[in-house]
Amino acid sequence: MKRFLLTSLLLAMTGTVYADIQAPPASEYTATRKLGRALGNIIYAVEEIPVTMIRWNTTEGDYAGYSVGIVDGIARTFTRMGYGVYELVTFWAPTYKCTYRPPYQGSCGRSGLKEYNVWSGFSEFPEEIGFQSKYNYSRPGKDN
Repeated sequence: MKRFLLTSLLLAMTGTVYADIQAPPASEYTATRKLGRALGNIIYAVEEIPVTMIRWNTTEGDYAGYSVGIVDGIARTFTRMGYGVYELVTFWAPTYKCTYRPPYQGSCGRSGLKEYNVWSGFSEFPEEIGFQSKYNYSRPGKDN
């Protein structure tokens, strides 16, 4: 009887470990993450204006930052808000390629996940003003 119980326990643990290894790459994207992303995009979409102004100012100078940067930032704000409303309405359904991934990022990277394109794409969560986030939401870190 002891041998049967130990064998059963060993098989149960082996099956659990094997199931953990076989988790699909998109398993971290869930309906609750999509809902949180939607709320973040709606609430913090306004941050696109100063972030875009700073980006244009850094690459093209002051005049571009205060002219094109403002206009581009307003356009990016409304785009991010639109994605936020869309994801808020459809957070319960896997809409993008039958997953809960965000549909608005740039080209595929070496990891197979979407990478952030600073000019045409959007990050999964809105950028933080003034400093780089310590959290690795959608950009691969040094270890990846």
